[in-house]
Amino acid sequence: MITLTITMIVGVITVVGLLVTRMPDGRALAPALPPNLALPEGAKAQAVTMGTGWIGVVTTDNRILIFTPDGALRQELQIAPLPAN
Repeated sequence: MITLTITMIVGVITVVGLLVTRMPDGRALAPALPPNLALPEGAKAQAVTMGTGWIGVVTTDNRILIFTPDGALRQELQIAPLPAN
């Protein structure tokens, strides 16, 4: 019984140690946005996504703004509201 307890304790310490040392730093994974990327007046960002050659920003006023990698506004899409049932 003592051997099983010691084995379990060592196993838990090993798993926790591996998780702590192998987990990447969350702040290091965030991509850098261009410093001159500016949202239109009154727009507030809700989500950001990046693709090859573009940056998409979803705003709280139901728009998707597509920017170039240098921060210029390329396209604006209005999200239509859901139809009422």
